[in-house]
Amino acid sequence: MKQIRLSGSGGQGVITAAIIMAEAAVAEGKEAVQTQSYGPEARGGASKAEVIISDAPIYHPKVTTPDLLLAMTQQAADKYIKDLAADGILVVDEDLVPNLPAHAHIVRVPITRMAVEEVGKDLFANIIALGVVTKLSGDVSLDAVREAVANRVPPATLEKNMQALELGFKAV
Repeated sequence: MKQIRLSGSGGQGVITAAIIMAEAAVAEGKEAVQTQSYGPEARGGASKAEVIISDAPIYHPKVTTPDLLLAMTQQAADKYIKDLAADGILVVDEDLVPNLPAHAHIVRVPITRMAVEEVGKDLFANIIALGVVTKLSGDVSLDAVREAVANRVPPATLEKNMQALELGFKAV
């Protein structure tokens, strides 16, 4: 069983990324649970989304000790690092999390900068992050995530979202 927490601020798309990851896991025949919470501000407030992926039934739908934590903001990194498993992986947007918490396994990726410079808009940062998480977690195949992205994003943005997914996957 793998516990994943994606965190950031409202509007960064972490909830959408978590939904896509859970849908990809289910499409591969795995068990998956996806939960989310966000502040009352919606845009700009704290937000987190969690995914549990397992080959066996999942009896408790809440992430308690994430194996992988994505932090898209400094506030998210500071708030959620305490729950991360000792051997877990912390993934940070290196431009938005300048003060790294103490942890043994940290992966720094310029997620938002890549979205702007290589895909054209920061709104693709969540899909770049999804590519990074897909590669590092190893729980769902890139093909399953591609298909889930295709089923979830507007058709007009499909090509850019696929580019973003590949960029993230290749960034680590």
